Amino acid sequence: MTRLAGAQEEGRVEDAFRFADELGPLMIVHIHRPSLGLKAVVAIDNTACGPSVGGVRMAPDVSTEEAFRLARAMTLKNAAAGLPHGGGKSVIFGDPRMPRAQKERLIRGFAAAIRDLADYIPGPDMGTDETAMAWIKDETGRSVGLPRELGGIPLDEIGATGFGLAEAVDVAVGQIGLSLKGARVAVQGFGSVGIHAARYLGKKGTILVAASDTQATIVDTDGLDIEALSALKAAGRSVKEYPRGRVLDRDAVIDMPCDIWIPAARPDVITAENVARLDTRIVAQGANIPCTPEAERALAVRGILVLPDFIANAGGVICAATEYQQGTQSQAFAAIEEKIRANTMAVLADAKRSGTLPREAAVSLAVGRIRRAMQTRRWDSR
Repeated sequence: MTRLAGAQEEGRVEDAFRFADELGPLMIVHIHRPSLGLKAVVAIDNTACGPSVGGVRMAPDVSTEEAFRLARAMTLKNAAAGLPHGGGKSVIFGDPRMPRAQKERLIRGFAAAIRDLADYIPGPDMGTDETAMAWIKDETGRSVGLPRELGGIPLDEIGATGFGLAEAVDVAVGQIGLSLKGARVAVQGFGSVGIHAARYLGKKGTILVAASDTQATIVDTDGLDIEALSALKAAGRSVKEYPRGRVLDRDAVIDMPCDIWIPAARPDVITAENVARLDTRIVAQGANIPCTPEAERALAVRGILVLPDFIANAGGVICAATEYQQGTQSQAFAAIEEKIRANTMAVLADAKRSGTLPREAAVSLAVGRIRRAMQTRRWDSR
């Protein structure tokens, strides 16, 4: 493992220090294995509540900042959900669509490099899956989101995050007088989280009117067939190949009038520059940090309810924690429903009572739990 100090733009130590505050990060590790073509960053943010859990993300344009911001989101997410885990995240620079043999070699090399980082438990994320977690478990002895054959609860396969997101939305609609029956849904990033969120919300009566991926947006105001779209994605194809509706530019999903808008892809897709284009009543954050702070404030001014990411999309990590404790799939679903509904109610009630943004109420809830945990730990575990 190489801890880089100033050589690369994505890994400068001075950049890492600008993230520091009372909560963390505990450690930011830069990995460089030229013989494998491996460049990666691991951010372990805070372990006061327990060893950190967080996904392994693979994309060509990831960064140290993205790793840290996602790790902090995981710290808040785990604390808000009352899990015995802190927050961590790792990013691997690479195209997740590379040939399988090359990807396995890269991920196994990454796993070997983090073998001694006992405070970090990897899980699946964008660009990785249950098979990748099996490779990591084989190299390190620890990971979550494993295939069933290895005793795991495959959270992407069962749609744990999407299920939890639907439960959060179900609570939120009651706060604004919206019925889920006939509510129009648009999903930005029709991948694992977006597909399952649309599916579980569809079971509650909503209509999917727009969905996007990296290539296009597909729109049909009469309703898209979620299973047909899912089959396209499972075959490695784009939503633009859907046989009906209108095919638009991938960013056109931002302009689609709807009742529930779900960002389920990368960070910072909604910013001060494009937030005025949203025409919706609820933004349910399926992705981590999909809106900038300025965008969230602008949405609040317009009366649009934003469900914070680490409250609404915690289903995946709740499932992962259940798996880590050797629980069952049914126990995972029960825990997701109970925790996310309770936290969504608590955050929205506190925001209304205090006149603050839902995110501010959510951060207060999570940070309070972290600080109380920190008081019980040795200084080097904080």
